[in-house]
Amino acid sequence: MSRIGRLPIEIPKGVTCTFANRQVTVKGPKGELKQVIDPDFKITLEEGTVLVERPTEQKRHKSLHGLYRSLIANMVEGVSNGYKRQLEVIGVGFKATAQGNVLDLSLGFSHSIIMAIPSELKVLATQEKGQNPIITLEGTDKQLIGQIAAKIKSLRSVEPYKGKGIRYVGEFVRRKAGKAAAK
Repeated sequence: MSRIGRLPIEIPKGVTCTFANRQVTVKGPKGELKQVIDPDFKITLEEGTVLVERPTEQKRHKSLHGLYRSLIANMVEGVSNGYKRQLEVIGVGFKATAQGNVLDLSLGFSHSIIMAIPSELKVLATQEKGQNPIITLEGTDKQLIGQIAAKIKSLRSVEPYKGKGIRYVGEFVRRKAGKAAAK
C-alpha cells in the first residue's frame, strides 16, 4: 500500500474542500484551486481531514494513489499559506525588472527578453546595490510556479566555468576548472 497515499490530509481553519463531478475544489484565504481526479478513486471528506482511497491493487491505481494525495495536499498548502520561489540572476550586466506581470530580462543577448507571467502569479524583481538581481514568484499553485521558474531558468542556464546564468537561490552549481588548471 502507498505510504504517502494513505496519509490523511489535515485541513486548516479557513480552508474548505469539496469533491463533485470528478473534481476536487479547495478554497482558502489565498484563492481557489481545482484538480480533476480519476473517477475510480474515492475521496472521503471528514471533519478536518481528507482521505484518498484507491479502488483496487492494480499498478495504475497504485501509481496514482500517492500522486492524487500529494496534489490535494499541495492545493491545501497553497490556498492557506501560498508558495514562493526565488531565482538569482548572476552575470556582469545581467538585469531583471518586473512591471505588473511582465518580466524584462537582459541576459547578455543582443536584445532583452520580455516574458509575460500568468495572472495567477505575482512576480517581483529586486536588486540591491552590489548584489545580484533576485526574481521572486509567488502564488497558490505549486505546479505553475515550478513550471514558470523552470522556464525563466532555461532562458540562460548556468554555465559551469564562471557560474553565470539564472539559478534558484541557494542552488549549488558544480564548477569546472578552466584550461589554466590543466597545466
